Amino acid sequence: MQVLEVKLLNPQAKQLLLDLESLKLISVIKKDDSKVMNLLEKLSKEAKSAPTLEEITEEVEIVRAERYAKRMAQNNN
Repeated sequence: MQVLEVKLLNPQAKQLLLDLESLKLISVIKKDDSKVMNLLEKLSKEAKSAPTLEEITEEVEIVRAERYAKRMAQNNN
């Protein structure tokens, strides 16, 4: 088996690939090039369980509070 990475230049090419996949000639693997997505995938593989919405919200609020405190400290100097 050979693995190739293909960049679609024309949106119509996607349908051709999907047709080949339906004929069981190829297997289409969707890949996101985003560094954030790669990091999230890595972290999710290592995690024992997914965080709840409340845990995510709490973490976001902590980071926002820290950023706000830094900005206020910079503005006061």
